[in-house]
Order: sequence, then structure tokens, then C-alpha cells
Amino acid sequence: MKQIFAAIGLAFFALPAGAPAQTAPASAPAITVSGSAGLVSDYRFRGVSQSDQQMAVQGGITIAHDSGFYVGTWASNLAGWGTFGGANLELDLIGGYKAKLGANSTIDAGLTWYMYPGGADKTDIAEPYVKLTGTAGPATLTAGAAYAPKQQAIGKWYATGADAAAGVYTDTGAKDDNLYLWGDGAYAIAGTPITAKAHVGHSLGQDGLGPNATAVAPTGAYWDWSLGADATWHSLTFNLSYVDTDIFDRDSAYLRPSFSKGQDGNGNIAGGTIVLALTAAF
Repeated sequence: MKQIFAAIGLAFFALPAGAPAQTAPASAPAITVSGSAGLVSDYRFRGVSQSDQQMAVQGGITIAHDSGFYVGTWASNLAGWGTFGGANLELDLIGGYKAKLGANSTIDAGLTWYMYPGGADKTDIAEPYVKLTGTAGPATLTAGAAYAPKQQAIGKWYATGADAAAGVYTDTGAKDDNLYLWGDGAYAIAGTPITAKAHVGHSLGQDGLGPNATAVAPTGAYWDWSLGADATWHSLTFNLSYVDTDIFDRDSAYLRPSFSKGQDGNGNIAGGTIVLALTAAF
């Protein structure tokens, strides 16, 4: 602030007599706060429903410094498969650093801590991530990797869904890790408020159910993908997407009844579906 006042003073004394005073240009704030709140028809995490194929309310906020460091939080209600340790809320704590690699590319690295408030012990998951983003005209491409090191929350405590339903641990205290690789693409259609979007991801790790009958990679290895579009009006964004995985009924049969709609052993909560979302940014 002192530097700004000094610059204004020097500019004032340098003016010729009778010249009008000049206003110093406003500087960008060092800290910015942004966020969003939204409603989705189904909360899909890496292709798998976390809300039992029901609607979910979601929102988040991020505080960023002009140095590139940022912290944030994001939350969603839960339901359905697994117990989430008795929790009905997912609360993510996020921290990281984002920097430019060039005029049209950035690198973003950080850590997400997945929390389930009110749930049982050994439910939280820590997962570092890194992603690269590049733009070329109306197109944006992102490649990312997230690696959750060995921890009990994603260990294979239950070999089958029947064991989980009976509350019989197959391997108490087991730890496992998980690697998730993904790519996103977006293309803004000129002259319209529409942006076409695509996503593909691959999970590799936990093959079974964790201490609370949940998993980040329930069948050990699988693909998820989505195709859709955003339509934006002022601060509102409407998204329509088709989301799917290659987890078929035969692949997930050993995970039931936990891995099914209503936990009754029927239905595949990783099958293809249309997801609608309405988000307001602020």
C-alpha cells in the first residue's frame, strides 16, 4: 500500500502546472474467494453413485492467493451403497498450488482429504493429486493423476458384500492404495453459451470393500467416462451428461448387497445414466 501512495505522489509532482491529476490503476486483490452451490440428479464419484441414484445438494468454496496457493472445501449429501461409517455427508478439505507453465498452460498439485463427519473411524481418505491443463482457442484439455497411498480406509476388510452385510471382517486392519488417472476435454462453441465436455478415467487399486463397506475402486480396476455439455447464463450453469462405467452386473455381483441400489442386492449403481446438474457460481 505504501508503494501505491508513493507512486501517486511522484506522479502528482511530475505533472506540469495546470495538468489534471491522474488516477493510479487499481491493483488486483492478493486474495480471491470463489465458490458454487448446486443440485445434481445423482452424485456420481468416478462413475459410481454415492447418493443411491437420488438427488444431491452440493457446494464448495475456495480461497486463493496470487502466489498460487489455495485452500478450499466441498461438500455433498450421501446415501446408498456402503455405510460411509454411518455418515450422510461427504466433506472434502482441499489444499494446493497452481502455477502457469506458459501462456496457455498450468500445473495444479495438492491434496484432497475426504471426510465423512459423524461416521465411524477409519473412513477418511487422503489423496494427493496433480493435473496439467492447456488451452488452444476454444479447446481446453486436462490430464490428471490422483494417488491415495496405503491406508485402512481403502483396505479390503470385506472380501464380499455378503461379509459386509453380516458385519464379518475378512481381513481386519487391511491397507490398500489406489491410483486414478483421468483426462478431461472441453470445447466452447462459438456464438453460443454452450461448452461440450468429455471425461475418461481409470481406477486401479482396492478390489473389495473397506472397513465401512465402501471403496474407491470396488472391482479393483475399471474405467469411467462421461459425455455432456454446459449451458451458461450469467452465474448459472446447467449441465447434461451421460455417465457410465465398465462395471457390469457380473463384475459387481460379489460386492452385493452393499454395491446396489437400496442395498437390496438388485440394480447396478455404476451403470449408465443421465445426470442433470444446476450450479450457481459466486
